[in-house]
Amino acid sequence: MVLGQVFSPKTIITNLESEDKDEVFEELVESIVSVQPQLNRSAAVNALQERESKMSTGIIHAVAVPHGIVDSVSGIVGAVGISRSGIDYDALDKAPVNLIFMLLISPEEREKHLQVLSSLCKVLQNPDFVNEVIGKQSSQEVYDFLCSFDK
Repeated sequence: MVLGQVFSPKTIITNLESEDKDEVFEELVESIVSVQPQLNRSAAVNALQERESKMSTGIIHAVAVPHGIVDSVSGIVGAVGISRSGIDYDALDKAPVNLIFMLLISPEEREKHLQVLSSLCKVLQNPDFVNEVIGKQSSQEVYDFLCSFDK
């Protein structure tokens, strides 16, 4: 599974309006509904909140990777959100989050989900990656940049 198959320009928001974690979950889930209209919004938000209650997915400085298993999603679908001002996310380092990679996974795709998380972790190890993504102005630019790491 490659990043270009999980994310779509339609699910990338370069100027999030959300100010906190719950709002960002709803805003990004709504973008996923644009590519998977059958998605149960409340089940998706609940799955994300349940996972988040176990431990914050604000894993590295300025970045969060919320994810959840949802029956109504088809395969694995992702959304990207960029907050220019930062979101109060209760991250592990207590700093605001500017970049969110959300993943929703169908129950039968649990193993592929780990592969996608591994791919994300690899690109996040690039010291310039986060600033490069945040510097993009359009969803297509962000998408093309993510796809460049699939090669």
